[in-house]
Amino acid sequence: MKRRITVLGSTGSIGVNTLDVIARHPERFEVFALSAATQVDLMLQQCERFAPQFAVMATEPAARELAARLRARGLATQVLWGQRSLDEVASHEQVDLVMAAIVGAAGLASCLAAAAAGKRLLLANKEALVVGGDLFMETVRRGGATLLPIDSEHSAIFQSLPEDPATWDDRVEKIILTASGGPFRTRDPATLRNVTPEEACAHPNWVMGRKISVDSATMMNKALEVIEARFLFGLSPQRLEVVIHPQSVIHSMVQYRDASVVAQLGTPDMRVPIAYGLAWPDRVTSGAPALDFHTLADMSFESFDSRGHRQRFPGLALAWDSLRGPRGTTAILNAANEVAVAAFLDRRIRFDQIHSVNVATLSAVAPSNPGSLDELFELDRQSREAAGDAVARCRA
Repeated sequence: MKRRITVLGSTGSIGVNTLDVIARHPERFEVFALSAATQVDLMLQQCERFAPQFAVMATEPAARELAARLRARGLATQVLWGQRSLDEVASHEQVDLVMAAIVGAAGLASCLAAAAAGKRLLLANKEALVVGGDLFMETVRRGGATLLPIDSEHSAIFQSLPEDPATWDDRVEKIILTASGGPFRTRDPATLRNVTPEEACAHPNWVMGRKISVDSATMMNKALEVIEARFLFGLSPQRLEVVIHPQSVIHSMVQYRDASVVAQLGTPDMRVPIAYGLAWPDRVTSGAPALDFHTLADMSFESFDSRGHRQRFPGLALAWDSLRGPRGTTAILNAANEVAVAAFLDRRIRFDQIHSVNVATLSAVAPSNPGSLDELFELDRQSREAAGDAVARCRA
């Protein structure tokens, strides 16, 4: 029987790759709903190809335009808009799987709706865990949802861990997340103030959206992934480590108590973890090229403490700092970083000032120990306001 899937954020890079994998297995998967922000043209193409029951746009004008263009083509997809509609297609009783690929904190509510409804939740939105933290994991447990990470690093960790989560704490010594180092791994830290958005978005290994590309360039993406790993796998922050691996062939590793290391390898193609999440516990073809060991370049590794990386990527240490803070600190960090990255992409602050905005916001906002979605949103609002003030001071 086909499994019905909702793809939240279908016009982004993860969403497009998800639909590519789904299209390779029409006997296994059926698209139930798609969602996008305002990309009407691409959403129209996706509706024509996959014929979902629902398409959800972020704004009413985009929804009206899409609906008119679908009617003109005689297509029956029902068009909705807004957050409530996102929650509905994420938790709908006919849905089996939800791909959560909406970028940033904006994807949190629909992730929680899917988790509360007990769906298989394929989590590509790391910010949902960074912001939601314990509240998110509690919702997963109460709803009986199955949570599968789609980030290449966390998927690699999940594949390398023992099958029984109850044994992780006793059998695992530490989790090692790999980082490519992005486009500035060897750049003189003193020159980073001159980095342009175009340079920051030119990742050497991965094709990604602009926000996550900048996060990779600052290594804030790895800071967020450390936080995500803490909540996903339950190990203490002291048992989470980052190593720089420029080739992006080993996606992450697990070191066991006996000193053995299990790693997951593959080409840097997001269709691999996506296919794993869609078919788990089975394996299906992803469309990605296989790793060719005959042509594989030498693999190298660098400590974060070497080659000036701490000066080059000061934001990485904020992961452990925020995990040591009161509940809600990671949500503050995420909000600050989203505001700072947006300001950099708009050329309102320099590249090196992203970290300054993050640090200033963490100092300005008191964590509120949020216990509900409304409280999380209020903390997020306060943090964004403080980050906006920090951006303004950078420009003064």
